[in-house]
Amino acid sequence: MARPPAACGRAGSTGAALTAMLRVSGVSKRFGGLTVLRSVSFQVAEGAIVGLIGPNGSGKTTLFNVITGFHPPDGGDVVFMGRRLVGLAPFEIARTGIARTFQVVRPFAGLTTADNVAAAVLYGRGARHVREARAEARHWLQYVRLEGAADAAVSALTLGEKKRLELARALATGPRLLLLDEVFAGLNPAESAGAVDLVRRVRDDLRITVLLVEHVLRIVMGLCEHVVVLGSGQVIAQGPPVAIQADPQVRHIYLGEGYGAAG
Repeated sequence: MARPPAACGRAGSTGAALTAMLRVSGVSKRFGGLTVLRSVSFQVAEGAIVGLIGPNGSGKTTLFNVITGFHPPDGGDVVFMGRRLVGLAPFEIARTGIARTFQVVRPFAGLTTADNVAAAVLYGRGARHVREARAEARHWLQYVRLEGAADAAVSALTLGEKKRLELARALATGPRLLLLDEVFAGLNPAESAGAVDLVRRVRDDLRITVLLVEHVLRIVMGLCEHVVVLGSGQVIAQGPPVAIQADPQVRHIYLGEGYGAAG
């Protein structure tokens, strides 16, 4: 059964320098007269968990859409593992080793849970036998602790289960880089704790680099090694969580002046 190839230089390892897996350089995006992204630049180190945060409307999901080929940028470049992504179709980008989840879960309503994941195996890896894709789908459902719902209709799943299904579908494409769009949104504390553990396992066990958009700041600050902050479509700060929490501009625009205060 295929597994994502191991990444070198995992964050937290010793004796190996982190290398840039993803480079976003001067990316801009306009919709009509509205500029959503303004010369956005940052890098994602191979083996890291990186957070992308900012107020609603700051361009986070639009940036994900540019990286994954759903929206062409109006300026700038996106390079993944040395390959330029601008101009590639979403399925071509998926096959370079990038997978994503969506802010609003989008399962195929007419398929079972297992067949939703099998479709992702076929999409991300090219033409394969359906029987083999279904067998691998069950492996990924077990990985996200959803094997008990393999033959269930997706309409019967809870929100937390649908979020795990989204993750299983993304993993089934065999990514090197995983983009998570508000995967913790709407989860209760127990579900959130389980999701945090799952994201860490994805990085540590599968050696998949993670870039995540999230509004639950305690999760971002506890999970990510590096944080990029967007404000009005541009990068206003980036660095380790401790530096981001202390940044005056970030506190003013997004965190609030009382963020982290006792009581």
